Amino acid sequence: MKGLGGDGIMGGTAGSEFMKGKYVLLTGGTGGLGMGVTPAVLARGGILTMTYRNAQQVERMKSIVSPADFARIRWVQPNLLDEAAVAQVVNEMERVDVLIHLVGGFDMGKTHDYTYEGFKYQLEMNLHTSFLLAKHCLRRMLETGYGRMVMISSRVTEQPLGQMAAYGAAKAGLEGMTRAIAQETKGTNITANVVSPGIIDTPGTRQAMGAENAVNWVKPDSLAAVICFLASEGAGDIRGAVVPVYGNT
Repeated sequence: MKGLGGDGIMGGTAGSEFMKGKYVLLTGGTGGLGMGVTPAVLARGGILTMTYRNAQQVERMKSIVSPADFARIRWVQPNLLDEAAVAQVVNEMERVDVLIHLVGGFDMGKTHDYTYEGFKYQLEMNLHTSFLLAKHCLRRMLETGYGRMVMISSRVTEQPLGQMAAYGAAKAGLEGMTRAIAQETKGTNITANVVSPGIIDTPGTRQAMGAENAVNWVKPDSLAAVICFLASEGAGDIRGAVVPVYGNT
């Protein structure tokens, strides 16, 4: 079973630079999950273009990665709902070998009380941003004949919960879109897959839910290892998958 631990691809050792020289567009890399994913991509040799919202996020990342790794990040601040802005970011990259899209929005509320504006916002953050990035990254990937797309969904698409109709609908749409892209790219060396986590152990989650059950939640580093594997050359035979990463919940 080479490639599932012994060579570091799934195991995620820092010396396994199997993304070395790959140009990676990473969105949401400064968030709670991103704080696990960004160092993992850098450790594996990726050359990062990374979106951010404010200077504080950049400084926080600077404090957790080495100066050499930090120097390999190109920071961009686009509106991911503006197609022209997304296209500009993608077009300015040397190549687009990998797209890892972590940006999303979460909200909940009973359907009969939920506002239409709130519903549209969930679609915008979780689905519309994904479409714009996939569209423009796919065009660049088709030019070179190589690419890896990794999107982030949620366990609620398989195990729906009350008060999450809008969020669940947006994430289900994301999964359907990604599977369609996987069909469109058959016969190429371009893949599109989804990681579907359960509760992620981030500071924000602990603040909202308490830390009593955190031992059972998905750790960002664990999730990052799965994401990086799907973004690697070794995952070339995985297409249109929705990979569950639920921890012990």
